[in-house]
Amino acid sequence: GPAFLRAVDLQTGSWGAFPQLLFFAYQGAFAIITAALISGAVVERMRFGAYLLFITLWSLVVYAPVAHWVWGGGWLGRLGAMDFAGGTVVHINAGAAALIAARIVGSRKDYGRQAFLPHNVPYVVLGASLLWFGWFGFNGGSALSAGPVAVLAFVNTLLAPAATLLMWMLLELWRTGRPTVVGAATGAVVGLVAITPAAGFIAPLSAIALGALAAFPSYFMIQWRPRTALDDSLDVFAAHGLGGIVGALLTGVFAERAWHAQVDGVIRGDVRQVGIQAVAVVAVFGYSLLMTTVLLKAIAAVTGLRRTTNEEGVGMDVVQH
Repeated sequence: GPAFLRAVDLQTGSWGAFPQLLFFAYQGAFAIITAALISGAVVERMRFGAYLLFITLWSLVVYAPVAHWVWGGGWLGRLGAMDFAGGTVVHINAGAAALIAARIVGSRKDYGRQAFLPHNVPYVVLGASLLWFGWFGFNGGSALSAGPVAVLAFVNTLLAPAATLLMWMLLELWRTGRPTVVGAATGAVVGLVAITPAAGFIAPLSAIALGALAAFPSYFMIQWRPRTALDDSLDVFAAHGLGGIVGALLTGVFAERAWHAQVDGVIRGDVRQVGIQAVAVVAVFGYSLLMTTVLLKAIAAVTGLRRTTNEEGVGMDVVQH
């Protein structure tokens, strides 16, 4: 019905007292960022045309159904799965796709023989800072009104990543004897991912606990991954996939009716929500893995996924961009 913005105007919709056009732009931003996350797993070797075709099809075949399952009246929403701002819809979904995309596209030509280090640490910090600032809109805006729930999501989006950042630095201090700036930036992003599904459902102190706990799986995955054949260039699975899984499950632990959740979680004596959250995690992860595999195999058969080794050596910026 509303294809090409037909009848999408400045009238308010059933979802809140704001224009339909604003809802379109806001939801469009979620779809865009979810597809963009996947690029981090395949940078420096995937053909640009193949990537554009992939994210177009992926947005239609994977993102749209999952968003409907959780937010559009679909089966996970009816089951009671809680996802305030996209822990399953965005991060688990993209993390699973990134995992299989890195495997299918293959590793960079010097992976395992040469260290791929961040070449500009100030830019890493700038990028992480912009992400954190934008995430206040990502999570706070998911309240769909400027009110108490938005305030809660906003504050939790400040506290949880701060806790993850601190825990990440402590883990680095324990493991290597010194914390790093890149590690702190990575920890902040992991914390932002983890609080996303819970931001409007849990107490601020619970957000601090959630953020601290979220550091562990992602940190150790990032340490372990370079020893494997998985060249997930920007650790999309470790940061977004695992961060989203931890956040989604802990939403079922820390949710409280007193903090605007639909149901109480484990800390309030109800263990059922964790099971519902686990169903959502498995369903979204499995669907994304399967459909991403199908799409990439189909695109590979038609147009190919990678540049040549020589072109990759010269650099994708020179050859493609």
